[in-house]
Amino acid sequence: MAYQIENNDGILIFTIDRQDKRNAVNDEVMEGLKEAITYIKDHQDVRFLVVTGSGEKAFCSGGDLSEFHLLHTEDEAFSMLSKMGHILYDLATLRVPTIALVNGAAVGGGCEIATACDFRLVASDVQCGFIQGTLSITSGWGGGTYLFERGLRHDHALKMLIDAKSYDANLLYEIGWATDLFEGSKEQALEKFIANMRGIHPSVHQAYKEIQLRKWKEKNMYERVMEEIRLCAKLWESDAHNEAVQRFLNKSK
Repeated sequence: MAYQIENNDGILIFTIDRQDKRNAVNDEVMEGLKEAITYIKDHQDVRFLVVTGSGEKAFCSGGDLSEFHLLHTEDEAFSMLSKMGHILYDLATLRVPTIALVNGAAVGGGCEIATACDFRLVASDVQCGFIQGTLSITSGWGGGTYLFERGLRHDHALKMLIDAKSYDANLLYEIGWATDLFEGSKEQALEKFIANMRGIHPSVHQAYKEIQLRKWKEKNMYERVMEEIRLCAKLWESDAHNEAVQRFLNKSK
């Protein structure tokens, strides 16, 4: 199984479990995240969604290029990108608070997943970044759009995308991407972070989430996410992207 789902007293924890692939996303992980989101929609007792990765090295290294490199055309790429894009939009618009428990590196699509969450708890020794530019593509699951909505200064958000490199945890906290940093056990860090939230009735959480989601609806958030995905799909079939993917795969062998 490429993922784990655990309901721990109202905290639904979704863990990407592909340590040998640095927790890269494949189709099975996509289906698992969709399953977790559907579970929350169907069960009123769930108060939080937590997304994390197994092991200590990686939260998520993005899409699994060993599988997705078989996609060549714009249409083929859009099919995959939009599938994950819809899943992340459903995650971002959930009625409950969502927390990325970033226990290891979050790069590329992994950084997009974390950005789609309401909060990002980041281990103090990890690095995260929108490195898609090194593959001659843009963020393709909506992460760029979410980044500009997360309260970062515009120049910090834009530079994070354009730099196409990983930032250390201290810089991520300084620019406002990381909500908080932690050392040691990620489980203890999560419990500390939600301690006060646990004492508040979930209807209050949901009311505040609705304020945010109402703003997103007014700003055509869904349409903007889909336009971002279409742009990435166009770049996906470029020679520059295909050459960059081949270099990456050859280096990984």
